[in-house]
Amino acid sequence: MLINILLFIAIGVALAWAVAAFYLNGEDLSAFDRTTGERFSTGPEPSAELKAVIASLSGIRDVLRGVSRSGRTAVLRRYMDNLFADREIDATITPVDCAGVPGEWVLAPGADSARRTFYIHGGAFVMGSPKSHRTLTSRFSELTGGAVLAVDYRLMPEHPRMAGIEDCRTAYRWMLEHGPNGPEPARTVFVAGDSAGGNLTLSLIAWVRDQGLRAPDAAVALSPATDSTLSSPSLAANVRSDAMLGPLFGPLTRVPKALLLWVGWIQTRINPRNPAVSPVYGDLSNLPPVLVHASEIEMLFDDSRRYVNRAQAAGSPVRLQTWNHMVHVWHIFNPELTEARDALAEIGKFLAAASPPAGVARG
Repeated sequence: MLINILLFIAIGVALAWAVAAFYLNGEDLSAFDRTTGERFSTGPEPSAELKAVIASLSGIRDVLRGVSRSGRTAVLRRYMDNLFADREIDATITPVDCAGVPGEWVLAPGADSARRTFYIHGGAFVMGSPKSHRTLTSRFSELTGGAVLAVDYRLMPEHPRMAGIEDCRTAYRWMLEHGPNGPEPARTVFVAGDSAGGNLTLSLIAWVRDQGLRAPDAAVALSPATDSTLSSPSLAANVRSDAMLGPLFGPLTRVPKALLLWVGWIQTRINPRNPAVSPVYGDLSNLPPVLVHASEIEMLFDDSRRYVNRAQAAGSPVRLQTWNHMVHVWHIFNPELTEARDALAEIGKFLAAASPPAGVARG
């Protein structure tokens, strides 16, 4: 009897492993691990500015001390939304309804309402908001000289993963014909996002292409998650060097990958290798110009590198720029961090080069 039970368990475990390995896992992308793109070195050691940023991240551990697992999401959401609450933002913030999806327009002084950036915030799909990312959205408005629409997409676990994806699609379609002053066709369109928002950005631009909608003139993905099958080597290799994601997600690297894939599948009802949640596995041809930024020591570094290499192999104009020592999405720590200012300046140059001539709208 005991032998039969053990045999039944062994068969069940083997079946679960086989499903994870052959159905939930993506193709082998190790061929796309080669070094690529422009590297920006900040010297052999982290700067004093960066050390101050890293020290400030200890606040994450402090706010979670003594908090139950069930209460962590609410605490992290409040922490993230108020991280830069004392900053003075030189921009006008206006709430807006984007065909049923909430968001906010962010306009730096002199912003052109027909020049629009669709910004998708990060936060591991469970936290973050337009409020938490105003240090970035206000800078994108300055860099582009246009309006920024920050979308407040639905978050997990209250909503399924697909809900956030659908919100981005709905709001993007709405933005093409609506500006901060009301109905007005967009003349210039950019899409940008960080981390989870970078994932949604890359998923969105492929969907826009497939739908035959007006494509963005360019897209920017900051430290994006591109592979929901958790196959990137840097997820484990950089867990100790990633001062932001390491403390939050490092423990998951000790859980068997097959189990994580099953949990992810059950939680989202989406196969982890589906391009809607894993853009790196999709059709990466005929994409608009894309600029990807990543830190060489963050857990998602190989997510960026593999995506860029695979997109370039498909013939798309996708570029990678990397920095050493940086924390995940270091851009948000502007203006106090020199490397954040430098990275944003690179984004400004990229978007300026991708912009259509004045007065000309791309179809």
